[in-house]
Amino acid sequence: MNTENAPQIRRTSLNCDSKMKKKILFVTDQPKALRGLRKVLAPLRSQWQMDFAQTDSDALTILADSSYDAVATDMQPVETQGYRLLDRVGKLYPSVVRIFLTGRFDSGRVLESLGAAHFFLSKPFEAEKFKLTLERAFFMRSLLADRSLIELISRIDTLPSVPSLYHEVVFEAQLPNGSLAKVADIISKDVSMSAKLLQVVNSALFGFPGQVSSILRAVSLLGIENIKALILSLKIFTCCHPKNIPGYSLSGLWGHSLAVAMAARTMVTQQGLPQSSIDEAFMAGMLHDVGKIVLINKLPGECLKISELVGASGCKLYVAENEILGADHAQLGAYLMTIWGLSQATVEAIAYHHCPGKSSNRSFGPLTAVHLADALEHSATGQGADKGLDVEYLKNIGIYESD
Repeated sequence: MNTENAPQIRRTSLNCDSKMKKKILFVTDQPKALRGLRKVLAPLRSQWQMDFAQTDSDALTILADSSYDAVATDMQPVETQGYRLLDRVGKLYPSVVRIFLTGRFDSGRVLESLGAAHFFLSKPFEAEKFKLTLERAFFMRSLLADRSLIELISRIDTLPSVPSLYHEVVFEAQLPNGSLAKVADIISKDVSMSAKLLQVVNSALFGFPGQVSSILRAVSLLGIENIKALILSLKIFTCCHPKNIPGYSLSGLWGHSLAVAMAARTMVTQQGLPQSSIDEAFMAGMLHDVGKIVLINKLPGECLKISELVGASGCKLYVAENEILGADHAQLGAYLMTIWGLSQATVEAIAYHHCPGKSSNRSFGPLTAVHLADALEHSATGQGADKGLDVEYLKNIGIYESD
């Protein structure tokens, strides 16, 4: 880069270890916001290098001069259109994680910026929350290190977006004065979703006594986290037109996913893990096969070839997917759920539910539970559960005993 006529960058940096691998660039033109960011992020200075730029042009100059792992910017007033910076960064440096920092929820601006940002983070936030957001983002980027997955995603013109109903429910639930009644009112406005939720809550799998006939009672019985999982799964299951291809049957997928979610939640509960892990196990169980829905909706011809290969060779579906597509539905689903902002534990459980040994996780958690539940549920179709288990992984974490 020719620096003779380069602009003078007003850049500040938090001290960090010279061996730091992750570099994050923050962009804000508000002195007060800059001071706030430096104060909040100070506890992370030993883990990441954090630089600050005060204008969009400064940020682009810095990025041209040095590589960064992530860029985070304030959502500035409309006239500055801060989202355009991340859009530009996405085009110039597609591997850089892009994060919007916003002081208030504005659904219109969020929707406008969906293509530019990977994640949205509401201010004020704590350092730990930002750390978790970045870890989830870097996990997504590690998924994209697989060139075959990138090529598969490039063949899919559009990926499903997060349902607006989910955003509304999450936003209401996070308000200091939020209530289950208000959440129920939001859901009730969606007649189709209301009918499906009542159908699910009254199914034998949940086993609630008596008939549940109101959304408020359904929300009260299921809890916000389970409601969120059901909204995401129901919405994506209904966005696809049914196609009768073995291995990709929507009716079969829905029943299987709900059964896996219930079984995984039970396993994690029995292990005495915290409520967050219980919720993540249920969410991952509901969405572990979401990649199949994307594939059948976007690449039905390839799904037919995959099904034929399974029938001819007897191999597992995800093995056939890798053979024909170079990646499988678990990887695709994990990528999509990372974009949707689900927790790292949930995404990890989705990504590795067929092969947990490939993860770095070596303790019982949502991943283990979803892997076990998936294998057990498949065994009901005639395939022995052991054939679907990653035995070495289960031995390593001490829960598998051979005869």
